[in-house]
Amino acid sequence: MAQQLLRIEAVRQAFPKPDGRPLLVLDDINLDMREGEIIGLLGRSGSGKSTLLRLIAGLAQPVAGNIVYNGQPLNGPAPGIAMVFQSFALFPWLTVLQNVQLGLEALGLPDAEIRQRALAAIDLIGLDGYESAYPRELSGGMRQRVGLARALVVHPNILLMDEPFSALDVLTAETLRTDLLDLWGEGKLPIKGVLIVTHNIEEAVLMCDRVLVFSRNPGHIIAEIKVTLPQPRNRLDPQFQELVERIYVAMTARQAPQPRATAAAAGGIDMPLPRVSANTIAGLIEAVAGAPYNGKADLPELARATQMEVDDLFPVAEAMQLFGFADLEGGDIKLSDFGRQFAESGVDERKKLFQRQLMTHVPLAAHIRRVLQERAQHEAPKSRFRHELEDHVDEETAENALRAVTGWSRYSEAFAYDDRTERYSLENPE
Repeated sequence: MAQQLLRIEAVRQAFPKPDGRPLLVLDDINLDMREGEIIGLLGRSGSGKSTLLRLIAGLAQPVAGNIVYNGQPLNGPAPGIAMVFQSFALFPWLTVLQNVQLGLEALGLPDAEIRQRALAAIDLIGLDGYESAYPRELSGGMRQRVGLARALVVHPNILLMDEPFSALDVLTAETLRTDLLDLWGEGKLPIKGVLIVTHNIEEAVLMCDRVLVFSRNPGHIIAEIKVTLPQPRNRLDPQFQELVERIYVAMTARQAPQPRATAAAAGGIDMPLPRVSANTIAGLIEAVAGAPYNGKADLPELARATQMEVDDLFPVAEAMQLFGFADLEGGDIKLSDFGRQFAESGVDERKKLFQRQLMTHVPLAAHIRRVLQERAQHEAPKSRFRHELEDHVDEETAENALRAVTGWSRYSEAFAYDDRTERYSLENPE
């Protein structure tokens, strides 16, 4: 049996909320990683995948549980664990060679060995000849190769990759993925295991031996799917498509249906809201209502047809579910009677239906409208609602919630907002 590289036991992580209470972001995470594995952490934004990667990198400590690396409890950054970031994280005033040498200089190695290993890493990832170039002279794909070389040059046992291809265009990302898999398959990479965070389902199936599917609030593992297809893998292979479908099913199976008629009355103005526009929701409703889906679509097929990734498609689908326009289950999205009615209606009827569903299912929107109706001038400052939200959530979450509700309310004419004065009202601003 392959040697165990990493063991994670019942790890929990939490951060303090503005009111001092803990916000649980990871709960009961268990993971065993062995030599020769590429493991994918897949899930929506906010499911704690990157947080877990930072715990493994030793950049933070969990509030509970254990992380064991090479048989020893992890306590801070450990030699043998390296990380590649989404944002390249290069020093712009240093050349390619100097950026790659940084990790070795921190180890205090002789100058001759530092240079030899750095040059070898640069050559390995296909940037031979660019040693004296600065990051500003490189494309996004080339800068990410520099980040990869900087991680590989220290010869880590475990390579952590935090959405390393998401900032690249489609063709560049595909080339870099292929090159990395080729080097891994040929045994040329000086690493024993890879842990990669992604929100791209096909990328996970292309690269990984195992895929761990995360859910949110708090982040936890809801499924482990083994990928035994030989490399190189073909997206058109029926077995490949079956695995993609299984992951979509896993990601939608645990989606609890949103509360319906009593949601607004029950309070909960701090309920998490997907940040998507009303027009995007309407567009996806129309797509599902039309041919060839006729009201029910397979999410993998819909993603390919609309060229949307998980972090693009799921927020819109969840907004449709939140408003009662659709249901998500078993990897499918199915329009409700309200969804079909919306698709078949004209502009004015759509606005009325959207407003009714908004007031019924989004407590924050119902709360703002109620306050406006109760006030003599039918106006209220945005700060009044922001402060209420910040009693429960951080500033960024509060602002995102207000922006989402503002957009939905403008579309449905539930209430108006004047950005100049930062005030809500029941009448359109002049």
